[in-house]
Amino acid sequence: MRNVKPVKVGNCVLDGKHIYIQSMLNVPAENVEGNVAQAVALEKAGCEIIRTAVPNLEAVRLIPAIKEKINIPLVADIHFDYRIALAAAEAGVDKIRINPGNIGDLKRVQAVVDACQKRHIPIRIGVNSGSLEKEILAKYGSPTPEALVESALGHAKILEDLDFTDIVISIKSSDVNRMIDSYRLAAEKCNYPLHLGVTEAGTERMGLIKSAIGIGSLLHDGIGETIRVSLTDDPAREIAAAKDILKSIGKRGGVQIVSCPTCGRTKIDLVGLAKQVEEAVKDVEKDVKIAVMGCVVNGPGEAREADIGVAGGDGIGLIFKHGETLKRVPEDQIVPALMEELAKL
Repeated sequence: MRNVKPVKVGNCVLDGKHIYIQSMLNVPAENVEGNVAQAVALEKAGCEIIRTAVPNLEAVRLIPAIKEKINIPLVADIHFDYRIALAAAEAGVDKIRINPGNIGDLKRVQAVVDACQKRHIPIRIGVNSGSLEKEILAKYGSPTPEALVESALGHAKILEDLDFTDIVISIKSSDVNRMIDSYRLAAEKCNYPLHLGVTEAGTERMGLIKSAIGIGSLLHDGIGETIRVSLTDDPAREIAAAKDILKSIGKRGGVQIVSCPTCGRTKIDLVGLAKQVEEAVKDVEKDVKIAVMGCVVNGPGEAREADIGVAGGDGIGLIFKHGETLKRVPEDQIVPALMEELAKL
C-alpha cells in the first residue's frame, strides 16, 4: 500500500482510504443553467467530485452557480491562462486543474500558488500523451511512461519550489498499457494522490473495457485515490461504470449480480431474467451478492457463495439462499419472489 500524502478537496480527503468517483460536465460553458442541472444529476447518480471546464473568464460564473446547488467538491479545469485560475479561486472552487509549467513566468505561478494557499485549494497536474513538452518528447522520442512521469513531476517541482505541496497528479493515455505503466512508475516516484483514468477511451462499449482494465489493474495494485471513467456518452454512465469497477474488485459495497452464460440445459429466458433482476435491484444499497443461474441442476451449488439467488428450470425458478433451496415459484413470479427474500436479508 502506498504511503499517500493526504490532500483535501472540499469535504473529500484523498488518502487512499476511499476511492472517489469523478466525472466532468459536458454542457457548453455558456449554458449555466444546463451545467447546474447536469451537476445536480451527477451528484444524485453517485458522483463524488465534479469537474467543469472553465475556458475563459466569463465561464467563472459557473462556479458559484454550481456550488450553490451541489454538496460535493467542484474542480475547475483550466488551461494556460493564470487569470482564470485566480478568478476561480476567488469564486470558491474546491480544486484547480492547471499545469504550472504552461501558464507563463514564475510570477504568474506564484500568484496562483498564493491564491490557492490562502483558500486551501489543491492543484491537480494533468499530463497526457498529447501534452508533452517538446524537449521531453525529443528526449524520449515518443510519449513513453518515463516521458509522461518526467513531465508530471517537472510541473510538480515548480510548485514544490514555491513551498506548495497540495498536489494531485494524473497521467493519462488512450493506450491502456501505457496508462498502467505510467501510473505504476509515478506511484514509485512520488507520494501524491493519483487521479486515474484512460483518456479518450471511446464510446461506452470500448470505453468501459479500457477503463475496467486500466483503472482496475491499478486499484488492484493499491494505486489510485480517485477515478474517472471517460466515455463519449452521458456522464451519468461514467458514474455507473465507475461504481461497477469499484464493486467488482471489492472497493465499494452494494449489490453484485453473478449470472451464468447459459448453455443447452437452460430452459428459461435467463438473459431477460438477469436484466429484470439487474433493473429491480439498481437502487438497493445492501452489500449482497445475487446469483441468477440457468440450471436447477448446478445453479444452487455453483452459486453457493451468493447471499441469495434463483436457478431457472422449465417454466419455474428455485429461489435459494447460500445454496439451500427456499421455494419453487412460476417463471413470472421469480423477480417478485427474489425481491421478497432480498428484503429479509
